[in-house]
Amino acid sequence: MPINPRMSLGIGSQGTGIRRNWVFARIPATLSLLLWVAVTSVRAGSATTDQASSTATVNPSENTRYGLFGLLDHRSAYGEGVFPEPFLVDDSDLEVNEARLDWFPSGAANFHSDQVTAEVEKGIELLTLELEVPFERNAAGGNVVEGFDNIDLGARVPFAQYVSPDGFIDTTVGVGIEIGIPPNSSISRNGEWVPKVFDDLKLGDHFTLQSIFGYSTLSGGGVDGGLQNFEYGFVLGYTIPHDELPIPGVQQLIPVIEFSGTTQLNQEVHGANSVLANVAFRANLKTVAGIQPRPGLGFVFPVTNDARKETHWGVYTSLVFEF
Repeated sequence: MPINPRMSLGIGSQGTGIRRNWVFARIPATLSLLLWVAVTSVRAGSATTDQASSTATVNPSENTRYGLFGLLDHRSAYGEGVFPEPFLVDDSDLEVNEARLDWFPSGAANFHSDQVTAEVEKGIELLTLELEVPFERNAAGGNVVEGFDNIDLGARVPFAQYVSPDGFIDTTVGVGIEIGIPPNSSISRNGEWVPKVFDDLKLGDHFTLQSIFGYSTLSGGGVDGGLQNFEYGFVLGYTIPHDELPIPGVQQLIPVIEFSGTTQLNQEVHGANSVLANVAFRANLKTVAGIQPRPGLGFVFPVTNDARKETHWGVYTSLVFEF
């Protein structure tokens, strides 16, 4: 999920326990809906290997539509690796087999935070499942708090696509869900539920824009219980292939600019808007033994005053393995 003020400050819930919350009762139904959309959208063959090139001119007599109500398009580049893996913002592309390890140190006045996150993603046809395990260490004024943050389970699936006849415009709209399971640590004692919508847009052969919007609700007691946030993120990428920039061992170099925002919707500081930006790059290296490393590095800085209260700087290091 996007970095939010509570995570940036490293403030865990002050509640003494975790109570049941109505949002968790709705989880099975939501996951069932995602699975149903994925199953009804399945086409013959692999979802990542049978798509035609999005830059090819289409025969007007050829029907490329498929899936539920014919909303998907075989020509779409969704799931073909054209969208760079984000840093601060949640991933929205189809990932068949992916593992990643991220390290995000950040600081403000008299405050330092380190977040280390391990993540695996598995694609089943058009459905992507995700498991994320973050560990956080926060130091402020000589006091150190550390522990696991919420263990996140996620799922996402596309439901509509549009590809222009010449393939220049290629956009995919989908839905997702994220469920944060609290470890009852000093970092987090509150569960989280985040339904999402996303759009992955490709323009031509180089430019991509990934957009994602979510509505976060925290369950449990303490000062954070019932907290609601509107989360949003944008990832702009420009893919430079090897034949245009022949760096040895690099298949693609992708400069990236990200914006990750959180607007608090209730409680005392409702309306607070925290936005972080990240100027980064990701390098897709040559595949070795069926594994493609995709390292990335970014510099994070605050955009709004609310973000500046908690984060003055950050350096995001990400190592992704596609296999």
